[in-house]
Amino acid sequence: MSLQQLVQHFNDRFAFEHHADFHPFLLEKGLVSGIFGPIRISSIFTPVWQTDNYEQLIGHITQLSVTPYDNILSNEESAEFDSLFTNVITQPTDFQSIISLDRLRRTVHMLNYLAYAGNGGVLFLDVDPRHILGVQQNHGAYFEEFITQCGLATKNVVISMTVNNFYVLHHAQLVEGLSNYRQRGYQIALNIGSLYATDGLRELIDKLAPNYLRISAPTREAIRELSAIWQSSIKTLVKSQKLSGGQTIVQQVEHKEQANIATIANIELVQGGYYDRLATDHLRCL
Repeated sequence: MSLQQLVQHFNDRFAFEHHADFHPFLLEKGLVSGIFGPIRISSIFTPVWQTDNYEQLIGHITQLSVTPYDNILSNEESAEFDSLFTNVITQPTDFQSIISLDRLRRTVHMLNYLAYAGNGGVLFLDVDPRHILGVQQNHGAYFEEFITQCGLATKNVVISMTVNNFYVLHHAQLVEGLSNYRQRGYQIALNIGSLYATDGLRELIDKLAPNYLRISAPTREAIRELSAIWQSSIKTLVKSQKLSGGQTIVQQVEHKEQANIATIANIELVQGGYYDRLATDHLRCL
């Protein structure tokens, strides 16, 4: 199918599932966006590079672009749209709204990724932990249908979950849900914003054995104040990750000081503006 046909297909499917005429997916100038209440969501893709080879593109991490939706709906249309995400009997409203938004967002990302898929590599897609907790079984089955319709395979999609202390008491459920994804062929990543603010992180990593760990680079201030502690912690995680057959990504690297952390810790994969500039300069020299 062409991109236009895919957008129409998913709009028709949305209308059928929700018994409504509203079509949330828009295609403009080759880019797909999704409408969720008063906002329009779209995609930004940032490359993941191999640390020692700037010609080796590993894949892309998706980021959400959010702008106000300026097409004014009538009061009746707006009320109908809002009800699609709240009038659910079988699950708590907040869970269902998160699931609906998560599915909408991932569909937008998948459609936009088609322009990048020819470069190979994997696509890192974030999933809200509440989505995993809200779905009782068969995690990834719904999204697998979308991936197949786009002509792609689950093995090229990395389901990435952010780890934080809000969900430490639910690690068993989260591991079970992520394992469901893995059984369907998806790869798994844990996205770690801070090495210091996550209880039970090592236990979660040991139980899940993720394909990737995504670790946010420390700020310049943190490097100066906590360099030795941070390096010791990250080296331990990287070593453990390698023993389990996984890889580590240092992300959001914008400065050389942050890049030095990745080099010292012998981290294989990197993401951020600093490496994008190196890759561009490298290509110019060829």
